[in-house]
Amino acid sequence: MKNKNTQKLTLAAMVAAAYAVLSLLGAVFGITYGPIQVRFSEALCLLPFLFPETAWGLGVGCLIANLFSPYGVLDIVVGSLATLIAALITSRCRNVWLAALPPVACNMVLVGAVLAYEQAGTSAAFWPTYGFNALTVGLGEVVACYGLGMLLLWRLSKSTALQNYLKNR
Repeated sequence: MKNKNTQKLTLAAMVAAAYAVLSLLGAVFGITYGPIQVRFSEALCLLPFLFPETAWGLGVGCLIANLFSPYGVLDIVVGSLATLIAALITSRCRNVWLAALPPVACNMVLVGAVLAYEQAGTSAAFWPTYGFNALTVGLGEVVACYGLGMLLLWRLSKSTALQNYLKNR
């Protein structure tokens, strides 16, 4: 029993590290932070569909990545919570096509709001700015989750080692 808990904790830690590294790699290309973003790391948000224990690792990985965000404490807290909430919901999904929806929706709504607040404050420009940011963040999430994330799940489902792991859980 202790060995299984250690395996789950190790898997969550590896996912946290991978999320942080992929996000920082994307920052080199200027696509991790900002209104138009496609985080490669968001593809990992579908992993809780297969491995529920990775949800918390995704939250920690996002927190680490957001420590480098130009949007400050609000993005660190709200952006990280958006990923954690999405991952926890994804872990309860039973349909692979619905598994990508929580990351898209949570980030679109919450990160879109953070970006709009940082750009327009509480002025009258907030709602148009929010609409633009929600749209662009949502589109980036669709690319990351439905494109890269679905490809990741498809390849993992073909893995013999994964099939053996899932049988022995």
